[in-house]
Amino acid sequence: MADKPPKVIASDSEYKLAKLLAEVRACRLCEAQLPLGPNPVVRASATSRLLIVGQAPGTRVHHTGIPWNDPSGDRLRRWLGWDKQRFYDESLTAIVPMGFCYPGKGKSGDLPPRPECAVSWHQSLLAQMPDIELILLVGQYAQRYYLNKPAKTLTETVQRYAQYGPRYFPLPHPSPRNQLWLKRNPWFEERVIPALRKRIDLLTLV
Repeated sequence: MADKPPKVIASDSEYKLAKLLAEVRACRLCEAQLPLGPNPVVRASATSRLLIVGQAPGTRVHHTGIPWNDPSGDRLRRWLGWDKQRFYDESLTAIVPMGFCYPGKGKSGDLPPRPECAVSWHQSLLAQMPDIELILLVGQYAQRYYLNKPAKTLTETVQRYAQYGPRYFPLPHPSPRNQLWLKRNPWFEERVIPALRKRIDLLTLV
């Protein structure tokens, strides 16, 4: 009789994180306020080295369940110098937005992320990802939540990116809506993007 393949036993941390992610994906805390209903979009692994904290899913991400599956994601990957394969490799990259579900449409774009997600889930998720070396704070909502002393404006916070390292790296949102900001602030592409890629290269990727 052929030997049976060895049973793969997940580590305790992997088991705890998987259980927690199942709870997150079943979350219905703000269901009544979500125009398209709840569909929490989050990815993580106990071995992730990079954590990306953005805002909240748009409609395309809501329908596909794939984070950053839109033009904003394309630009973010260009900033990192990563292809989709590396970007979506959960063993390397965790994606935990400020709001896990599509919040709805406002007067000038999507509404802000729902506040329930970060206070209810972020610290528990981070506790199960001990190998995180770098947290990208994409947009003002993530920066205000995670940074002890963010500058008065997003522009100033991004300009002072070095002050928040090596743990955090603030970035503007890569949305096409921010094209004018990028044109007005050429220093971002000239100085910050090279520094970001250099910091990414220092991650212990295995």
